[in-house]
Amino acid sequence: MIVLRPMGLICLTALLSCAAPGPIPPIPESAKVEDLYIVDCLLPGQVRQLGNTTYMTPRRPTRTTASDCRIRGGEYVAYDRADYKTALRVWMPAAEGGDADAQNSVGEIFEQGLGTQPNYEVAALWYKRAAEQGHKGAQFNLGTLYEMGKGVPQDKVIALNWYRKAWGVSDDELVTRSDSEKALVAQAQIAADARARAAVAEAEAEAAKTAADRAKELVSKAQAEALEANTALAQAQEQLAAAPVPEVPSVQVQLSNAEPDVLQANGKTFGRYFALVVGNGDYVHLNDLPTPLADGDRLAEVLQGRYGFQVRRLQNGDNVALLRALNALNDVLEDDDNLLIYYSGHGSRRSAGAFDNGYWLPVNAERDQDTFWLPTEQVAGHLARLKAKRIMVVADSAFAGMLADNPAFLLATDPNQLRSDAYVNLRLPNRSRLLMTSGVDAPVPRLKAGFTSVFADALIGALEKNQSVLTAPALFLDLLDELAVRQPELDPEFKAIKRAGDEIGDFFFVAR
Repeated sequence: MIVLRPMGLICLTALLSCAAPGPIPPIPESAKVEDLYIVDCLLPGQVRQLGNTTYMTPRRPTRTTASDCRIRGGEYVAYDRADYKTALRVWMPAAEGGDADAQNSVGEIFEQGLGTQPNYEVAALWYKRAAEQGHKGAQFNLGTLYEMGKGVPQDKVIALNWYRKAWGVSDDELVTRSDSEKALVAQAQIAADARARAAVAEAEAEAAKTAADRAKELVSKAQAEALEANTALAQAQEQLAAAPVPEVPSVQVQLSNAEPDVLQANGKTFGRYFALVVGNGDYVHLNDLPTPLADGDRLAEVLQGRYGFQVRRLQNGDNVALLRALNALNDVLEDDDNLLIYYSGHGSRRSAGAFDNGYWLPVNAERDQDTFWLPTEQVAGHLARLKAKRIMVVADSAFAGMLADNPAFLLATDPNQLRSDAYVNLRLPNRSRLLMTSGVDAPVPRLKAGFTSVFADALIGALEKNQSVLTAPALFLDLLDELAVRQPELDPEFKAIKRAGDEIGDFFFVAR
């Protein structure tokens, strides 16, 4: 059963359709779930004419729904959750031809081990080819490999350098400056210790072979070098201490006169805001969940009333309804828009050989058969296809973290920086695909009074307290503070979603 509720400015006249910014074309009732799966599609070449010469362009790879691929005359391999390494056949020719998008896709296939064991070394090579052409997604992907030490030596300095390239900033920019200076201090400390140890060791070895006066001379030299190194360390520490602490700016929010639903704050344009709030509580074959519907109601009210979101509700949806809801967003979202997807309901995992797959469980899901389960990689596939610049998924579900398995991008160590104007300027231009989850592999405990999960209550509480522009990592820290008091055993996660188009951007909640 799907329940659609109008809320305030929203007018829902059909399944997940809204009067503004325009009607969404209806999705045919005859559409099957496999029609809405994201596939690696090889589109036919185009006939072009140059002067008197007519020629056919090479075939073009893309990721789209199976239905769209067929309509456009493309070919694809039917989705196979156990083995779909044949996606390489779609992307490899363009990658070998120098196409940066294809090179990044090939790197992601090798990193994820689609149908085989991950090959991080080969993934790093393809990422580097695309990254050196300026592909932001590849720069981010390569940075995460260096951050984790997969396929390349673990080196957080190199990782940070690739992240900076994706941001388009230099090493001395604010926000990264403190990280640079701390790295300088650490390197100076290491150098000081190493030089002192080496010099003293040399003196001790020489003293055993030569006269005492020669040993004293070497010891004196070692002490001088150690003093010099410690002086360099002290200078680095002074440089760090002198670094300015950014102030949290006061925020004046207004709506654009030209287009009321484009939010602006402090001279910055953040775009339009949409939310898809999914709550599954009344299951056919599984135990009912008492909290998702009430949590969705509260979150939708806060997002719309306080933050100007246009909220779309999907309650108790089956697997087809979930995919239709994601697919329908293609007809609404534009390049500078923002989308928040909130999912509350059952989740699960299923092993296929050496691999684990994560799933969202719609209301028609069966306990022992995964026929109607929605794979989280399909959710990521739809996120990659959507045009919105910034997308964040918040999942209050078991095994929700399996939507992403890579580390979050390096965060500023000072929480004040996450709220600073300089930080917002740094992250605002880039695309983002982020995931925030309750971080548990079982239903989240509910509050003793009422039908609300502890995670959802802490999330909504953090959003209600905000009075300015709130970044996603700052929201995550506020969420942790809320949960530390209410449910300290919960371990929420905050990550970037690979193979979904993330370019080390952020998500911004602009309080009105």
